[in-house]
Amino acid sequence: MPPLKIAIAGGGVGGMTAAIALQSHGHAVTIYEQTSAFGRIGADVNLTPNAVHALDGLGAGIGARLRETAARPEFRISRMWDDGRETSRLPMSAAAEEKYGAPQLTIHRADLLSALQEALTPGTIRFGAPVAGLEQGASGATLLLKDGSAHQADVLIGADGIHSALRTSLFGKDDPRFTGLVSWRAVVPRARVQDLPNLDSFTKWWGPEPERQIVTFPLTGGQEIFVFATTPQEGWTDEGWTLPGDMEELRAAYADFHPEARALLEACTEVTRSALHVREPMPRWSQGRATLLGDAAHPMVPFMAQGACMAIEDAVVLARALCDGPGTVEAALTAYEDARRDRTAAIQRGSLANEWLKEGGNADWVYGFHAWQASLGVPA
Repeated sequence: MPPLKIAIAGGGVGGMTAAIALQSHGHAVTIYEQTSAFGRIGADVNLTPNAVHALDGLGAGIGARLRETAARPEFRISRMWDDGRETSRLPMSAAAEEKYGAPQLTIHRADLLSALQEALTPGTIRFGAPVAGLEQGASGATLLLKDGSAHQADVLIGADGIHSALRTSLFGKDDPRFTGLVSWRAVVPRARVQDLPNLDSFTKWWGPEPERQIVTFPLTGGQEIFVFATTPQEGWTDEGWTLPGDMEELRAAYADFHPEARALLEACTEVTRSALHVREPMPRWSQGRATLLGDAAHPMVPFMAQGACMAIEDAVVLARALCDGPGTVEAALTAYEDARRDRTAAIQRGSLANEWLKEGGNADWVYGFHAWQASLGVPA
């Protein structure tokens, strides 16, 4: 396929990964990002081996840069809420690298975005450019911004999240469903909890009901510990990543948990909270010369830690389809969608069920996926 002019809505993990892969094949890419600049917002991204393998394949030193600041969890551990007994322990780190070709990396989101941004051609991202929608014609597509400007391209990619303007333009308004769960996020200096076990592992504390759970893992080379929890809550549906939460409310929700789990919450001084939303898997992601990736196509709850990982996989497979796939844009987008839809739907549903690896099991179907080798147009 000859060089294409490609416009991407959204400069998050998926949008930048796609842009890097496409630029490496000579395509002209512009990202339209609504924020004025990337800040140190949010806390964690859990990159499991399938995502790390995909990012390593981008080249440009990205993999090495990530490893400078990320932590490498030693194990993936499941523990029960009351007596603390382990129900599964999966070796990660060197064992995962040997088995899957890449380790698990847990990293601050800002560090991941910085590594990706540095690999882009300078000027690729246009900040302060919120997207309003799109128009399509016989020979191209037009990205519409909220400031009234229009930008023509050969291909439009919607990587603009769960409230995607491009998805609404393509398929109509479809509000996500509130799960009834609120997520809580906090970061604790390791020194405050250094006497607790398993700080260098990804640990999930399973509650007496699926609505209550605590997940912890290391960040910033192990110097910080990330804490993620969920609780049921009615009538509160705000989604902002930086909305403040009440630490006493969170601690009260886990007052019956094992002392080691409670100790983590006691060490937290600040917490944010956000409502969790989900959509049913979409039957189509593409129309004409426009397609979707990541949360714009398949938002999922974080219980398998695969939201960002699926966006990264999408981006690599989409770039491969546009660079090495069928000869027309429309055929390439169909090949991309066909290769991704079944896999992402299975992970959407598995995440919502929230039983994965509770009592052992095989992680190969998730961690062992290689986006750079997956067959185009063949459901995965």
